[in-house]
Amino acid sequence: MTLPGTRFTLEVTPTIPPRLGRLAELADDLWYAWDRGARNLYARLDPDLWLAVGHSPKALLRQVDEKRLHQVAEDQGYLTSYSRVLSAYDTYLAHPRRLGDGLGPDDLVAYFCAEFGFHESLPIYSGGLGILAGDHCKAASDARLPFVGVGLLYRQGYFFQTIDGDGNQQATYHDSDFDSLPIESARDAHGGEVHVAVDLPGRAVEVKVWQARVGHVRLYLLDTDLPANSESDRAIAHRLYGGDRNTRLEQEIILGVGGARALAAMGLAPTVWHINEGHAAFLVLERARMLIRTGTDFAAALEAVAASTVFTTHTAVPAGHDHFANETVDRYFAAFCRDTGVDPAALQALGHTPQSSEFNMTALAIRGSRYHNAVSRIHRGVSAEMLRDLWPQLEPSENPIDYVTNGAHVLTFLAPEWYDIFDRFLGVEWPQRITDCAYWERLARIPDAMFWSVREYLKSQMLQIVRQRVRTQLVRNRGSEAHLDRLFRFADPDNPNVLTVGFGRRFATYKRSTLLFRDLDALRQIVCNPARPVLFIFSGKAHPDDQPGQDLIRQIMRVAKMPEFVGHILLTEGYDLRLARRLVAGVDVWLNNPIHPLEASGTSGMKAAMNGAINLSVLDGWWDEGYDGGNGWAIKPASDRIDQSTRDLDEARTLYEILQDHMLPLYYARNGLTHSPGWVKMAKRAMTTILPRFNADRMLSEYVTRFYAPAAKRGREYVAADCAAATEIARWKERVRAAWPKVTIRRLGAPSHRIAFGERVRIEAAADLDGLTTRDVTVELVLEGAHGKDDGEVRRIPLLPDESQQADGTVRYALDLAPDMCGKLDYRIRAFPSHRLLTHPFELGLMIWV
Repeated sequence: MTLPGTRFTLEVTPTIPPRLGRLAELADDLWYAWDRGARNLYARLDPDLWLAVGHSPKALLRQVDEKRLHQVAEDQGYLTSYSRVLSAYDTYLAHPRRLGDGLGPDDLVAYFCAEFGFHESLPIYSGGLGILAGDHCKAASDARLPFVGVGLLYRQGYFFQTIDGDGNQQATYHDSDFDSLPIESARDAHGGEVHVAVDLPGRAVEVKVWQARVGHVRLYLLDTDLPANSESDRAIAHRLYGGDRNTRLEQEIILGVGGARALAAMGLAPTVWHINEGHAAFLVLERARMLIRTGTDFAAALEAVAASTVFTTHTAVPAGHDHFANETVDRYFAAFCRDTGVDPAALQALGHTPQSSEFNMTALAIRGSRYHNAVSRIHRGVSAEMLRDLWPQLEPSENPIDYVTNGAHVLTFLAPEWYDIFDRFLGVEWPQRITDCAYWERLARIPDAMFWSVREYLKSQMLQIVRQRVRTQLVRNRGSEAHLDRLFRFADPDNPNVLTVGFGRRFATYKRSTLLFRDLDALRQIVCNPARPVLFIFSGKAHPDDQPGQDLIRQIMRVAKMPEFVGHILLTEGYDLRLARRLVAGVDVWLNNPIHPLEASGTSGMKAAMNGAINLSVLDGWWDEGYDGGNGWAIKPASDRIDQSTRDLDEARTLYEILQDHMLPLYYARNGLTHSPGWVKMAKRAMTTILPRFNADRMLSEYVTRFYAPAAKRGREYVAADCAAATEIARWKERVRAAWPKVTIRRLGAPSHRIAFGERVRIEAAADLDGLTTRDVTVELVLEGAHGKDDGEVRRIPLLPDESQQADGTVRYALDLAPDMCGKLDYRIRAFPSHRLLTHPFELGLMIWV
């Protein structure tokens, strides 16, 4: 019955008893995202409310019954848990910064990303990029690294997904209540709120800065939903990746330009700037603008900025890199060019590539940084090839793209049920030995029956949440309760003794979530064996605008409803971090079958292996590095020279063979025991070999030693003495680029074809340097074994110049070569620009060969 009159709302918030006063403090620090004990404090207050508020401690404290708070304030068991959590929290925050990481006391790393996924209570993430960014920040906190994150504060971040009876995805968005998020207004030195202005065409947009605590790290989030802004400007950061192309461009300007200004307004002066994917690349222009205001010209300012900038690319397909129309970029940066005196053509050149006439954000990020990395070994090769035109005269194998394979934050994704087991059999110091591979061999000490018991318990927990989601889904879609018995016949939490295979990730066509269904007759033979039942659980979301991705969900639902597959295939809606944590911890096998080589890295399989699940994956991304022949199963990619349909069929056939011939027999080989010894052996092997190698601690350590510390050092060198080094290298590059088209090199004399071991052969070349000097150009011999005679190492040996000029104006270079290996050898001669201030020897991308 609807009552007449106006509805008014009144919120009554409880008062937290003094004995529990620090619950509010804990609720404002995302440290709880990787501490189960902290989260349990809130869950125990009201389990139903905890679920209703999406596991948000801050939201729960606004709604919990005050009587319940006073009740637990007298509960000695609760108070003991409360004290234990506070002690762990205070110890964590009091722990001093680790030494020897290569960064000095005045260093600060600023990490920019369009999304951050810490926990479901802060929904400002969409997928893997955000989860990786969250894990990066958590690892930085654990390492006590001088580190801040910068992102956007969306009112509509992660969308809510429901799936109807036909498999149609319904996406709904709900505005977050900022009062219920673990954030607070950022404050300046005088205690005032931090606001900055960002120029957009014809107006200045006001941006408020919020702060989230992440243990030792601070995350600064930018918000445009302010009364001072127009309605359209208030909506810029309303939805993650929302709106049209103009909105996307404005989001990226707010992130890059506004983020740099926000840090400056708070008195923070990063010495390392990390652009995580190209969305934040406009910070390069803002930092250059700051230097131009001090008298540095644009070219030198760019060199100074790039010297301290790290750029990570996560995308293996060209379409995944943002690009904007030139006229649009001209319009948005007209004021920048006018105020700085920068030629618009020079700005446009930073984003241009030969493949596209539009402004490419990845190109800007590459040109505005000197440290670039992909996120796995395979992805390094893919990225180097995809971006080869940015270094036009280099082979992709030698261009400056490096790689750091992604890792997952162990304490976030390792199920707490393992903690006591690890304390007992590994030692209580295991959280500090995460990256010690030899240490983790101690996992063999865990009795097989105990290991299996933990795995079965985790599977039971996982099946409970899956059944809850599927039940809600079925009831909403008007399905019958009787049908649930059929759906759940193999998903029994009380008897979790069925081989369970999980697939959980974004539904995109290249991830091939439906490869399992390529040959349904073959799948029927595997599934319809009552002696060896198997359960497949699928979960994930497709982008609301990705119709092919949504078609995959419909196809899964269609197969799941076939009579012979009912109960064997479950499709769960509402994929989120909570469900992801349960899935990776509870399934027996983690399935991943992307189109090679389009999986940049992937981390879900790492998380599964950390919990004793076994990977069945295409050898792509991280799994190509992680698979050792005994820690899981690998699907070798079919040749990329055949059509995609044939590739799918070939790889699906391999998938079926592994399932039927290896996986199912091994899982059910109990030999009268309650568990399969062979399965436990492989699961332990997976955990032992993967957990210490593919974790966020190792990942961060590589970033620090290979990128952050060198970038901080190089950045200081470039800006010292009013950017003297930056100015020097900018002038030198200008001179080299002007002369290089006329630089030539040729071999002198007839080449020798055979010498005895220990003899020397003289190799000479003549170079016309067109006004450059021998200090500007290196000539070298590249030596490698032919026909597999060498160990694969390529040796680079410089030819020394003869400073006396020849009559024709050339310079003679010579080398007396004495090879230290026998057999047929290949060698080539090349010349390239060189300077002591170059960060990478080939950063100009200029090289000529004899």
